[in-house]
Amino acid sequence: MRNSLLFSAILVCGAAIFLTVGARQVQAQGPAGAGAVEAAQDGSHSLNPMHWVKRDSADPTDALGSRIDVERKLTPILQSEGVLPANGTASTACAMFNDLEGCLVALHATHDLGLDFACMQASVTGVHTSADLSGCKDVDEDKPQSVKEAIHRLKPDANAKETAKTAEQEAKADLAKIGG
Repeated sequence: MRNSLLFSAILVCGAAIFLTVGARQVQAQGPAGAGAVEAAQDGSHSLNPMHWVKRDSADPTDALGSRIDVERKLTPILQSEGVLPANGTASTACAMFNDLEGCLVALHATHDLGLDFACMQASVTGVHTSADLSGCKDVDEDKPQSVKEAIHRLKPDANAKETAKTAEQEAKADLAKIGG
């Protein structure tokens, strides 16, 4: 009897504290009437802290226009460098890549080392298309790799770090040629 009385008293006190604290939080939010509509329409101040930070886009193609336009401009440049075949386009080659710069790095690395682009694409994106990958060495099924790791797996005797760095510089130079 005594234990159940003590338990009931603790339960009642806990409920009272919970309701008091909860009421204060609701009261702090203010009424939904006066000025709420104007405050909601004012887009200059957001309560989300992620909106307070100005960030530059990670994708350099955002500054250059749409990705399709950038790929259209890059195609003749890449064909003249021999990175793309004469009948190939940057749009088809880069379709599986999330970012265009990553695709350009992979294209340049395969061109510089004489590797099969389908193998590099499968290694870097983790996406396997209908392309024949039987000639590819050590292509992980679903795990995307960095270009450096893919180079190391596809051509172990190559200097993967230096080749990836050179390919990144070549990709940035290609983007700079079209105004990036």
